[in-house]
Formats: sequence, C-alpha cells, structure tokens
Amino acid sequence: MATTSSASSKAAARSGEQAWAKTPKVNGEFFALTYGSMVMQLIKDYDDVTEVNKQLEKMGYNIGVRLIETADVIAKVAFKMFLGIAAEVMNWNSERNSFSLVFFENPLTEFVELPPEMAGLVYSNMLCGCLRGALEMVQLKVECAFVRDTLKGDEVNEMTVEILQVMEEQMGDDYKDNS
Repeated sequence: MATTSSASSKAAARSGEQAWAKTPKVNGEFFALTYGSMVMQLIKDYDDVTEVNKQLEKMGYNIGVRLIETADVIAKVAFKMFLGIAAEVMNWNSERNSFSLVFFENPLTEFVELPPEMAGLVYSNMLCGCLRGALEMVQLKVECAFVRDTLKGDEVNEMTVEILQVMEEQMGDDYKDNS
C-alpha cells in the first residue's frame, strides 16, 4: 500500500513540475508586492485585524472554488502551480480526517515584516480560503488554519486541514432522473 501511495505522490509531484513549467509566470517579487498592497488596503478599509483575516480567507475561498484538488495533489501540484513551491502532507490523525500541509517557503511573505500591533494578523490566510473553497468543490467541508508561520518566527509554515463533513452532492431538477 505504501508503494502505491508513494507512486501516486511522485506522479502528483511530476504533474506539479510539468504544470509549473508550462504555466506563464508572474514575477514573484511583483506578486508578493501586489499581495502586500492588497493586505495593506484591507487593513486601511477594515481597521480590525480579525475582519482583515476574515476577508483574506474569504478572498482565498473564492479563488479556491475554482481549484478542484485533493490533499496530495494540492501539496504537489496546486502549491507548485500557483506559488512555485511544494508542500508536504503530514500529520494525518488516526481517523484520517485531519492533516497538515507543511512548507518552508511562502512567496506571499517574501518582503513582509509584521509590526507588533499586527501580531494577530494571519497574513497568508488567503491560502486557507483557497483550500477550503477547492475542497468544497469536491464535496468536502473543511476547516483550515495556520498553526505555524515563518513570518511569526516559526521554522516552517504549517496549515492544518480538518475535514468536517462529506457533503451530499446536490443536483438541480434538470439533472435528476424523472423516469
């Protein structure tokens, strides 16, 4: 079983590398600076770190609903495609409904230092929203949170993802079998 999992993980990593090679690139510095400007605007607009965190997560969710992936594919393909980095899936719990995505680099935080008054800001919270949105598109309701952040002095970035519910697929009346 471990061989199959390892083989599929390697295939996902290859897919991520191939997608990254074929995707037109945006200059990483430009992307990081643009993201920083957006966060600063949200801070000005809302003047409340908790609300800024909610807005970042909501924006990420709206992006994520366009990404339909699973844990290993998210780590190996989506992170590579959209951020140019790879993440590792780790720390599955015994019920297999919670795991961590661990990554060393975070291009969103490349030029960022948080002032003390912004200590509660989850600067990269948009990534949690992306994951939540993507997994909802494959009928998984999840909760996602940063538990370690290099921007706050941790050695790695770690996001926990907990599967709360496997949702039933809802079909519109046009698609139901009325025979």
